[in-house]
Amino acid sequence: MARGRIRARLRRSSLYTFGCLRPPRESIDEPHQFQGPGFSRNICCNQPGFHQKKPLKYCSNYISTTKYNVITFLPKALFEQFRRVANLYFLLAAALSLTPVSPFSPISMIAPLVFVIGLSMAKEALENWHRFMQDMKVNMRKVIVHSGDGVFVRKPWMKVQVGDVVKVEKDHFFPADLLFLSSSYEDGICYVETMNLDGETNLKVKRSLEVTLPLDDDAAFKDFKATIKCEDPNPNLYTFVGNFEYERQMYPLDPSQILLRDSKLRNTAHVYGVVIFSGHDSKVMQNATKSPSKRSTIEKQMDKIIYVLFTLLVLISLISSIGFAIKTGYQMPDWWYMPQDAKNLYNPSRPFLSGCIHLITALILYGYLIPISLYVSIELVKVLQALFINQDIHMYDEETGTPAQARTSNLNEELGMVDTILSDKTGTLTCNQMDFLKCSIAGIAYGMRSSEVELAAASQMAMDLEGHDQKFSRTGAPHGSEIELEVVPTPKTGSSHNRIKGFSFEDSRLMNGNWSREPNADIILLFFRILALCHTAVPELNEETGVFTYEAESPDEGAFLVAAREFGFEYCKRTQSSIFVRERHPSSHEPVEREFKLLNLLDFTSKRKRMSVIVKDETGQILLLCKGADSIIFDRLSKNGRSFEEATVKHLNEYGEAGLRTLAFAYRKLEVSEYSAWNDEFAKAKTSIGGDRDTMLERLSDVIERDLILIGATAVEDKLQQGVPQCIDKLAQAGLKIWVLTGDKMETAINIGFACSLLRQGMKQICITTNGDMLNHDSNTVVKENILMQITNASQMVKLEKDPHAAFALIIDGKTLTYALADDLKHQFLNLAVDCASVICCRVSPKQKALVTRLVKEGTGKTTLAIGDGANDVGMIQEADIGVGISGVEGMQAVMASDFAIAQFRFLERLLVVHGHWCYKRIAQMICYFFYKNIAFGLTLFYFEAFTGFSGQSVYDDWYMLLFNVVLTSLPVISLGVFEQDVSSEICLQFPALYQQGPRNLFFDWYRIIGWMGNGLYCSLIVFFLNIIIFYDQAFRANGQTADMAVVGTAMFTCVIYSVNCQIALTMSHFTWIQHFLIGFSIGAWYVFLILYGMFSPKISKNVYKIFIEALSPAPIYWLSILLVAVACNLPYLAHISFQRSFHPMDHHVIQEIKYYKKDVEDRHMWRREKSKARQETKIGFSARVDAKIRHLKLKLQRKSSVLSPRAVLYPTPT
Repeated sequence: MARGRIRARLRRSSLYTFGCLRPPRESIDEPHQFQGPGFSRNICCNQPGFHQKKPLKYCSNYISTTKYNVITFLPKALFEQFRRVANLYFLLAAALSLTPVSPFSPISMIAPLVFVIGLSMAKEALENWHRFMQDMKVNMRKVIVHSGDGVFVRKPWMKVQVGDVVKVEKDHFFPADLLFLSSSYEDGICYVETMNLDGETNLKVKRSLEVTLPLDDDAAFKDFKATIKCEDPNPNLYTFVGNFEYERQMYPLDPSQILLRDSKLRNTAHVYGVVIFSGHDSKVMQNATKSPSKRSTIEKQMDKIIYVLFTLLVLISLISSIGFAIKTGYQMPDWWYMPQDAKNLYNPSRPFLSGCIHLITALILYGYLIPISLYVSIELVKVLQALFINQDIHMYDEETGTPAQARTSNLNEELGMVDTILSDKTGTLTCNQMDFLKCSIAGIAYGMRSSEVELAAASQMAMDLEGHDQKFSRTGAPHGSEIELEVVPTPKTGSSHNRIKGFSFEDSRLMNGNWSREPNADIILLFFRILALCHTAVPELNEETGVFTYEAESPDEGAFLVAAREFGFEYCKRTQSSIFVRERHPSSHEPVEREFKLLNLLDFTSKRKRMSVIVKDETGQILLLCKGADSIIFDRLSKNGRSFEEATVKHLNEYGEAGLRTLAFAYRKLEVSEYSAWNDEFAKAKTSIGGDRDTMLERLSDVIERDLILIGATAVEDKLQQGVPQCIDKLAQAGLKIWVLTGDKMETAINIGFACSLLRQGMKQICITTNGDMLNHDSNTVVKENILMQITNASQMVKLEKDPHAAFALIIDGKTLTYALADDLKHQFLNLAVDCASVICCRVSPKQKALVTRLVKEGTGKTTLAIGDGANDVGMIQEADIGVGISGVEGMQAVMASDFAIAQFRFLERLLVVHGHWCYKRIAQMICYFFYKNIAFGLTLFYFEAFTGFSGQSVYDDWYMLLFNVVLTSLPVISLGVFEQDVSSEICLQFPALYQQGPRNLFFDWYRIIGWMGNGLYCSLIVFFLNIIIFYDQAFRANGQTADMAVVGTAMFTCVIYSVNCQIALTMSHFTWIQHFLIGFSIGAWYVFLILYGMFSPKISKNVYKIFIEALSPAPIYWLSILLVAVACNLPYLAHISFQRSFHPMDHHVIQEIKYYKKDVEDRHMWRREKSKARQETKIGFSARVDAKIRHLKLKLQRKSSVLSPRAVLYPTPT
């Protein structure tokens, strides 16, 4: 706190030109005049109990992101279960089983339904409980709250109420939306980081009302009373309207006095504030959407298959009932042996009624066509798949100790069908750390270390060049070596563990005072001084290390100050009017502390794109030191200030290609008379009253920031999270489209686009923007027409492009996006965006992120995935088909709203390309197989009923039918869904194009589904008719007895068990002992059950009493029929897969054969060739950058070789 009090003496507001100047007392605006709906909120400060009573009754600060609570769980969970059409059917069948017409006992229908529904609801309850526990972690955070009499105590966030006065300390989150009253700075300034809200890393400056400045300690709130009247809760983060009534005076409120929930206090020891909006009324929660109920594409398609099967069920039931009615009406009168039906279930005099009653019997009897165990098996498989995702060591982040987490298992297979990824930037792609990497001073480039993007591209290029060796060798060895030197930068080896945070620069020419021996030492000196002087940061001395650290508004500024310190120009102190720098020169052994008088500071804004300070050095020379975007600085250079322009531009282009953020540095010497005249006007403009004040300040700043002399440029690496370029490249090779949605300004977003290789040199950028003047002066219609014209022109340009390698990038800002998302423009905007290789939306609000996600999801009809790490990403995470949260350091809101959570963006590669690919194929094959085996089994019931005069007689015992799906065929299909791998995880990553099997839905399209259904139909025909042919009218036992219905039914059921289990063995590509065991266990379990069941009393076992021991096992015809039927059932599938692998192999078939014959080891050249084929053609990622470079080099070599004679090429002359 001592350090906080020292810093509090500094009046921070005088450092800012535009954003934070407090106007004179007499110029304070009048209170806002508002009435009517939307402005009804009244808050009595320091009286929280007042708001708990009617008519106010404001909501508490408790938040919940769960799908269910104790009251809604049962009705909502039941609704979720019976949204599935199959469950609805089984509910109807269970009800009908209570009637006399049911062919089965009620327990055999009701018990499986209760089991399936109960298990699914238990899974939902467990997942909801995990969400609840994460909510409670947030609700139980502590904050200091005024309890009365000037005493402050710590309370959980959930206990904070509207009207409470809270004290928030440095680096803590705000628990609710607060009115800022005072801070540790005497003029009521505080710094706020809003990264969780809008993604911006730049600190925002907030200022309290002047009248509340005396409320600067705990005791001051003992008798504090005030009233706030303001707008009602709404989702707009950037507006606020209200009045503050204090000591019988009314003061207007604006957004600069509002501290929003989930933003963080930075660079300020503490602040006091009063709660305005709490809990779900806060602006960040207003931007959140309710937890949606998401269903995967496969599950939705499965409903359509159920409709098809239900139609088939109704059709064969109608055939059966018609057949029964005909038999009853025409033949039953002649059947003298039929007893009288007391229940009128069959009445020869009323065949129509008998047919209608029989329809219900048939619907229940053939219900096995629709597998009730399918859903519970899928639920179980998905839980086990989620467990494997959670346990994957390759997605475990050692630094934070965080594993991957599948927070819901309903969408596992959807991970394998993603078409578009919509990603946040800050905290997702970047880790919010800037490193000073390179610089250009006086036209000379300094800095030897390569950026992450350069290293990744070089590694890829080195691999690609291996495949082009032969082509390059034809042009001669010298050219080959030239390529190698040109495209493979080699990083300097160094002790990375000693690297300084924010400083990755390596070049001995500037370090350790060696800069003084450079040709332009005076310019280098000035460059270092600009680094140390042109900023608004505050130094803090670390007493343990004796090194200064810096609290800067942006990470760039902090990196510049760390660089200046390492170069020997340490910024050490700041007063109201001076900046002190310790300069270490080679000529002196001890550092010299120099004082620079700070005359003016022209701060950075997104419109100005530059920042300047005017200082007076110890010699009395007045200097304007300026840094800014290169385009802005170059426009302001004087004629004699362009000496290094050409070389600097070349270096800036190289830095941009390497994905670095660049700024140009320039200066100007000012005469005392010129400065005095300008400063007088500037001081008048600062203290002026009126709407044109900012315009006057801008004009005067523009006047003085002219005739500059260029010094050089800096290149800062916005540190991406580890592995981000490689991950984006792999995802691009897998055919995925990537959009970046960020709250950052356009320049920052573009820089990150280059760093991630979403943008590259040579890519044509389409910027859709609207300037401020147009928005202020033109009507909405005019603005829309302008945007539509830009979109139309851009679409035309994309369509007319002839170069097949040309790539386009679409960049749009939030204000323009507001219009582009309107109903009459959104489809044109989407069509343009889909045609572009990459899309970057900047300055977007959380609501706009969700709207863009919805547009892509609904407009393309394809699967979308949204990934983010902050509260501002919750909307898009919930809106997307799949939401992925990154469990970073900035709270857990994104994770709490997500379907999957990972620690870093790079794990998304494995989550999609490996687990997504596996889960999609496993679930698709599992469902297809399920329908196959149930059709194969269920249709035999229909055939037998037709064979027995549509009597409704089942050929199988009730227990056979009950155990068929539950025990005898369930375990192998579960093992298929859990363990199946067409290729290993390493192969998935090496051949990313395999992923496209999911988005193209190759394993669950109607062609494949109908194929499996046809296979089931064929199998049912073989099982039934072969068994009837074998056992009908033939001796079965040694004494000449024929087989009865129980024997035929049991033999037929055994054939079904063998056939479907052999089929799944043929389907599997990856066997472990588990699959072998479960297939064998399923067949063995059938015999164990048959023996044990047959040993029960005939009252229980009925017709199957000792059937296996006495009747089946001694009969050779039984065993031969099993062999014959099983082979006949599986022969067509075996022929099909043999033909497909031989003549029309799929990608994974080729890879499986290469691995089986170990060609990947024996023939590395072929293996590399196949890997290069497996890359989807892409225009983003560093592979696309490398491909463009190789094309450029090929063209260059062709041009060189064309001017040489063939002889000269074949026999190069030695030098």
